[in-house]
Amino acid sequence: MKITFLGTGTSQGIPVIGSKHPVCLSDDPKDNRLRVSILLSWEGYNYVIDCGPDFRQQMLTHKVTKLDGILFTHEHADHTAGIDDIRPYYFRQGDIPIYAHERVAASLKIRFAYIFANKDRYPGAPAVDVHTIENNSPFKIGGQIVIPINVHHNRLQVFGFRIMDFAYLTDVKTVDDEEIEKVRDVNILVVNALRREKHYSHFNLEEALDFIKMVNPKMAYLTHISHLLGFHKEVEKELPKNVHLAYDNLQLNI
Repeated sequence: MKITFLGTGTSQGIPVIGSKHPVCLSDDPKDNRLRVSILLSWEGYNYVIDCGPDFRQQMLTHKVTKLDGILFTHEHADHTAGIDDIRPYYFRQGDIPIYAHERVAASLKIRFAYIFANKDRYPGAPAVDVHTIENNSPFKIGGQIVIPINVHHNRLQVFGFRIMDFAYLTDVKTVDDEEIEKVRDVNILVVNALRREKHYSHFNLEEALDFIKMVNPKMAYLTHISHLLGFHKEVEKELPKNVHLAYDNLQLNI
């Protein structure tokens, strides 16, 4: 399986519009971060986890001509606002499968009602095939089993996912013990690390590193990063040997 980090930034991305923060003014391309999303590819299948406002740009950058489905972690705009840009895939392939908690699907139906309309559909609108995700109910995509990981983004329920020996968790603040067992000892773990200071709904760097130590993956990558974490090059030097900052367009193989 090939893992492509499409975006590794938080909800505002980096640079933040109008910001004069040194990280936002950095010339290092690894300090430029689109909204968080990841592409998983194997045996001709392409699945993305989340499609935020930068989805179109990300698909063009990586020349993704076929999309087999979208897995949604939760309903926040930086993870869902690009759903209209599935239109080219819909025109070529038909209804695009999406996988989401029932609550997330309901939110999308309100915000993008024209995509889910059954009657009087606008001819240019895309359509989706909704698959509901339930906790403790693994499901299959592209011949592979997906294990949903139930985590908490402050008080909001969020799904992470384990596929093969890869686990992806973003917008995490707390994880119950039984959910931690679902990702323990994976080969590659991706988890959010927003900044150095504590935050009410996201791991900060210290919390992310503590979680990684508890889960004990072979390798871990930090994502959903804000400019307040610091320069990529400097933060990378501080991390344990098996932990790295992810960056946009990074590719891994598992």
